[in-house]
Amino acid sequence: MAPVYPLAKLAFLFVKQVARPLSSSIRRKAVRSHFFKEKFCLPPARLYHWCEVRMKMYVMNLGRTGQNSTIPKLNEEAAIELGANLLGEGVIFVIAVGILAFEVTRQKEKEKKKEENEQAFITNLEHRINELTFATEELDTRLRELTRLAYAKEHKEKVKEVAATSSLVS
Repeated sequence: MAPVYPLAKLAFLFVKQVARPLSSSIRRKAVRSHFFKEKFCLPPARLYHWCEVRMKMYVMNLGRTGQNSTIPKLNEEAAIELGANLLGEGVIFVIAVGILAFEVTRQKEKEKKKEENEQAFITNLEHRINELTFATEELDTRLRELTRLAYAKEHKEKVKEVAATSSLVS
């Protein structure tokens, strides 16, 4: 089995390489289409910027409750850039999650099939053991019957022998 680490590294490099052209394609689409820019590109960028600045202010002990602190808005060019990057990374992330979910499902199905095969094998073995047990009991019964017949024949011969000797004696 190949080591997982180099494959993970390769997959990460692939995702990075695919994310760049995807985000630049999204950026071009946002520049051309006002609807796409206003509905899909700018809102996540503005939300991300607001959360990032708010977190930085909280960490630096600025703008806590009780203080009036406003977060400056991101200019449109930077928002488009940030939104395109976020959407590109989001698309790559969704694809990666989809692939991971597919792989997990495939592994579960594989494991389930293996378990079913093992269960069928065990059931087959149990059935074979039951057949062998029945055959052994049948052979044991026949052996007892043959032994009984052999003793009965031996007894008859002894009775005949005793009768013959007693008729000779008399």
